[in-house]
Amino acid sequence: MIAAGTQATSLPDSPITQSTGVELTEIFLSVAPFLDGVKRQLSEQVSAFDQEIAPYAEYALTRQGKQLRAALTGLAANCVGGWNESVTSAAVIIEMVHLATLVHDDILDEAEVRRGLPTLASKWGNSVAVLAGDCLFAHSLKLAADFPTPDVCRAVSTATRNVCSGEIIQSHRKGNLRLSEAEYLKIIRMKTGELFALACELGGSLADATSDEAQALRNYGMALGTAYQIYDDCLDLFGAETDAGKSLGTDIAGGKATLPLLLLQDQAGPEITTQLGQMVGQWDENQLNILRGWLSEFNTLEQSQSKLEAFLAEAREVIEVIEESAHRDVLETLTRFLAQQSARLGVS
Repeated sequence: MIAAGTQATSLPDSPITQSTGVELTEIFLSVAPFLDGVKRQLSEQVSAFDQEIAPYAEYALTRQGKQLRAALTGLAANCVGGWNESVTSAAVIIEMVHLATLVHDDILDEAEVRRGLPTLASKWGNSVAVLAGDCLFAHSLKLAADFPTPDVCRAVSTATRNVCSGEIIQSHRKGNLRLSEAEYLKIIRMKTGELFALACELGGSLADATSDEAQALRNYGMALGTAYQIYDDCLDLFGAETDAGKSLGTDIAGGKATLPLLLLQDQAGPEITTQLGQMVGQWDENQLNILRGWLSEFNTLEQSQSKLEAFLAEAREVIEVIEESAHRDVLETLTRFLAQQSARLGVS
C-alpha cells in the first residue's frame, strides 16, 4: 500500500441525492475546498520552471477544466478516511499529467482552440508545445519522486506510459474504421481510463485504504473512465456544439474509430461501410447529417448507451466492498450523473 501523509481531514457529508437533475458542481461540493487547494498548488508550480519557460507552463496549468481527475482523487480519499496533504499532492500530479497530454493532443489533432482559447501549439508553435508538454510530464514525475516511498512515482510513471501508449496505438489505427470492439476498448482504457483509475487508487491508498479498498477504487475509476470516453465519443456525433464546446464530427474527420461507428459497420452493408471510409478527410456539415441518418437507422446511440451503462453498473458494483457512507454515495451519484448526460444525447 502507498504510504499516507498527514492526518486526514474529513469534509462534511455531501447532500447529493440520486435525483435525475443533479449537476456536476453539486457532486463536487464535498471536495470543493480540496479542489481549491489543488488549483492553488498547480498555479504555484509555475515558479519551479525557468523564467523563460514559465509563461508556457502557466498557460497550460491555469486553464483547467472540470478538474474531474482531481475531484476523483479527493472523493476516493473521503470514502476511506478523508483527504490529506499527500492526497492533494497526488491530485496536483495527476492533473499535471492530464494537462500535459492535452498539450500534446492538440498538436496531434491540429487543434486551434481548447476551452475557448488558442491552444498552446497555435499560440507558440508545435516545437514549443511538444517541449512544454515534456516539461510538464518531467515535473510531475519530480513531484511524485518527492514522496517518502517510490510507490507513488512508480504508479504515476506506469499510468503516464500507458496513456501515451494508448495514444500511439490510436495514432497507428488512424483511418482504420474497422477496429474490433475489443481493440477500441483497449485504447480508451489506456488513454482515458488509466488516469481515472490512478486518481481513485492514489486517493484511496494515501488516505489509508486497505489493499482491497484501493483495488476496488482503482477498478471503479477504470470503469468510470471507460464509460466517460464512450460518452465523449457519442457526444462528438450526437451532441450539440454548445454542450461539446467544439465542432462535432472531429473524430471521424480525423480518422478515429469510435463505438457508434463500429456498431454501424457491424450492422450496415458494405456500401455504407465504403462510404463511411470516404468521409474521412472530406468532412462537412452535410456529411454529418448523412452519418447521423445511418446511425439513427441502426440505433447505434441506444446500443452505445447500453454499453456505457454496463460500465457504470460495474463501477457501482466494485465499490460495494467499501463501507456504505455518504462519501461512497457520491461516487455512485457520479455514475448516475454520467448516465443522465448520456441519456440527453440525441434528444432535440
